[in-house]
Amino acid sequence: MKKYGVNDLRRMYLEFFESKGHLAMKSFSLVPHNDNSLLLINAGMAPLKPYFTGQEIPPRRRVTTCQKCIRTGDIENVGKTARHLTFFEMLGNFSFGDYFKHEAIAWSWEFLTKVLELDPERLYPSIYGEDEEAFEIWTKEVGVPAEKITRFYRDPETGECDNFWEHGAGPCGPCSEIYYDRGEKYGCGSPDCKVGCECDRFMEVWNNVFTQFEGDGKGGYTELSQKNIDTGMGLERLAVVMQDVDSVFDIDTMKAIRDKICELSGKTYQQDALDDVSIRLITDHIRSVTFMVSDGIMPSNEGRGYVLRRLIRRAARHGRLLGIDGLFLAKLSDTVIRESKDGYPELEEKKDFIFKVLSQEEEKFNKTIDQGLAILAEMQDKLEKEGKKELSGADAFKLYDTYGFPLDLTQEILEEKGFTIDEAGFKAAMEEQREKARKARKVTNYMGADVTVYESIDPSITTEFVGYENNTYTSKITVMTTETEITEALSDGEIGTIFVEKTPFYATMGGQVADTGVISSKDGSFVFEVEDTVKMLGGKVGHIGKVTKGMIKTGDEVELSIDVDRRLAIGKNHSATHLLQEALREVLGTHVQQSGSYVDEHRLRFDFTHFSAMTADEITKVEDIVNQKIAEALPVITEVMSLEDAKKTGAMALFGEKYGDNVRVVKMGDFSTELCGGTHVSNTSAVQAFKIISEAGIQAGVRRIEALTSKGVFEYYDQLEETLKEAAKLLKATPANLVERVNHVLGEVKALQSENESLKSKAAKDALGDVMNQVEEVAGVKLLATSVSGVDMNGLRDLGDQLKEKLGEGVIVLASDCDGKVNLVAMATEEAMGKGAHAGNLIKGIAAKVGGGGGGRPNMAQAGGKNPAGIKDALTEAKTVLAQQLA
Repeated sequence: MKKYGVNDLRRMYLEFFESKGHLAMKSFSLVPHNDNSLLLINAGMAPLKPYFTGQEIPPRRRVTTCQKCIRTGDIENVGKTARHLTFFEMLGNFSFGDYFKHEAIAWSWEFLTKVLELDPERLYPSIYGEDEEAFEIWTKEVGVPAEKITRFYRDPETGECDNFWEHGAGPCGPCSEIYYDRGEKYGCGSPDCKVGCECDRFMEVWNNVFTQFEGDGKGGYTELSQKNIDTGMGLERLAVVMQDVDSVFDIDTMKAIRDKICELSGKTYQQDALDDVSIRLITDHIRSVTFMVSDGIMPSNEGRGYVLRRLIRRAARHGRLLGIDGLFLAKLSDTVIRESKDGYPELEEKKDFIFKVLSQEEEKFNKTIDQGLAILAEMQDKLEKEGKKELSGADAFKLYDTYGFPLDLTQEILEEKGFTIDEAGFKAAMEEQREKARKARKVTNYMGADVTVYESIDPSITTEFVGYENNTYTSKITVMTTETEITEALSDGEIGTIFVEKTPFYATMGGQVADTGVISSKDGSFVFEVEDTVKMLGGKVGHIGKVTKGMIKTGDEVELSIDVDRRLAIGKNHSATHLLQEALREVLGTHVQQSGSYVDEHRLRFDFTHFSAMTADEITKVEDIVNQKIAEALPVITEVMSLEDAKKTGAMALFGEKYGDNVRVVKMGDFSTELCGGTHVSNTSAVQAFKIISEAGIQAGVRRIEALTSKGVFEYYDQLEETLKEAAKLLKATPANLVERVNHVLGEVKALQSENESLKSKAAKDALGDVMNQVEEVAGVKLLATSVSGVDMNGLRDLGDQLKEKLGEGVIVLASDCDGKVNLVAMATEEAMGKGAHAGNLIKGIAAKVGGGGGGRPNMAQAGGKNPAGIKDALTEAKTVLAQQLA
């Protein structure tokens, strides 16, 4: 048996199914497209759901892929076993109403026995117990002896069966798996060891899912008219068999990562069980995070960004456990890229960006983990003082959620001190968070797409966009809907959606808002105001709006007219984003990548990857560059070409965007070249002017610029000018001498404030009168506790300083009712503090009497309150509190 590498196996599989008439498609992004039910792509068929449901017509009825996947359901077991992974590659061949069981079974056997040359004697098929059709194909057509086929039946109590795939209501069907006998050395030693045993001897390498029924979710099934094939085969698992190694962590691509970890840590694999857990965990997690970042996912505290952050932190923490010094994740990521770029060239293209994101997040966690350890130490101290031995689940979850401490790390640290954790409380807190996340998800059908009236539209209906060349266009209505159902006609006052064969209306895409405008009949008897334009599955474009005149029917010819002025304003802002991105790369560096944008007729918003706030100088430089390119009147040329040719031009693409074989390239002179499907000006001079109005961070490693162009810039400066004139008018100045006038007024204000403070101080002193006869002696320390009316906190402090000079040594407590509130001040001299007096604690002891609180230093403290009636009691209490301090 030849020991094929992972990259060889991927290529051989795809080439085999291409030879069987399948279209080999590239792996989809890990970020689900139009699927609210998934956080991340977790199976080979997940991105193909619209083809299975019939919502979208597939590019071919036979498709094969190698799909990158992430599953985090068993994340706590990753590393502890040699089986669990978060990242894996799923090989798949799919039929959308084309071939079925006969071909799927025959080809699975042919690939394993003829192409990979696996020994047929070591292959064991399994079937769903009641699937006699599959049994007949295996025995009579393929020639597998009946005794080698295992039947799996439903559990009589739960009704579940591993060999029957279903997920609630919807398409479902039986499975047929193929197991490989790895030999007795992987077995459990039991004489009953066979397919289905929990040991590692019989490894599943292939799973054919025969989608032939529609399930009602209650045990009822009807035969589907269009039957599908969904095959899944884990590439890593197949490599284990072909390379005859113990586990997925020993196959060539993963062993390379494992060896690099050992090199960095100075550890040897399989010498220490705890070290092995960390080595395996890091090996897996670094693959996940490398692929996630390459698909444009950024670390954050929610959604898929939270998954990424959690994986990075787990890997970083286990690196510490292995004794790795300094940042190391980017070094490991380099190995991942080297081993996987054969199948995923985008890894090499995004290499520098991936390294930067991982290093930034790892560095941030290195600071966070130290903070977390300090918090945990405080929690330990509190437990000791309270005589408790168990950390609450809420506190353990806080360490997990805020500082990235997995439960086992907290347990490990606490056990050394003799403490335990309320694990049930931790799980409850975790479940509460998950429940909140579940409730936050949109209502979906079983396949994850939003259920709307548009689901009922014939999937073969599509719309051609002709808006690059046309502002108006005559076309035929193909479908119309109200808000709840498909309709044959729309009449005056009704809200609905119109679909046509060809449209000049641009649908919201790529950050550009949709066109608005009018759909009308040629004779003017019907008018429909388009308020939004939306692109849907299958390339359909829906024009959403309201009928303002007449009635129209399906099949009628209509004239579609966009709001030309609005389109032009949007185009100016969109073209400016292209100039902005290139200017940012020139000023900040080539790590800048677009991570989102929004352009409408009023302004533009551009999100980009950068790891610190822009300086005023950098913003000015970017503005200057964009305005320079506007002034140069660069021609804006658009060309449609193959994706490969576009890449050769150096055109920038958007992270996570799904591009077809042919793409639209927008070129602005020799300055900017991008892949873009949006609408633009024909020359940069049309943009007229560009002004950045804000720059801010929106999440870790992502900044946002908001800017204006053309009319928006002129309106912005008009508004500034009006504000300037109004300010000058109020100060009896002109815009030209406004700064001089402001400085003069500020000087006057400062002088008046000084005079006012002097008058207030004198008034407070006069109001207080001579109070030295109120001085009492408490345990040998002089105390002056008195009140005055209408003095604010600043005035009260000044009075205190004056009285302290008169008193010499001792303690002063002053209270004042001012505007219905209470101000308290306490002061203590050096000698009084030496005898035990503490102004801060004194204030704390009396503030409750006036309905407030406060504190401060030993020599001076202050407090506020809401109850002036309590002032007398507070001053009386001051004597008691001071006596306790001096005692």
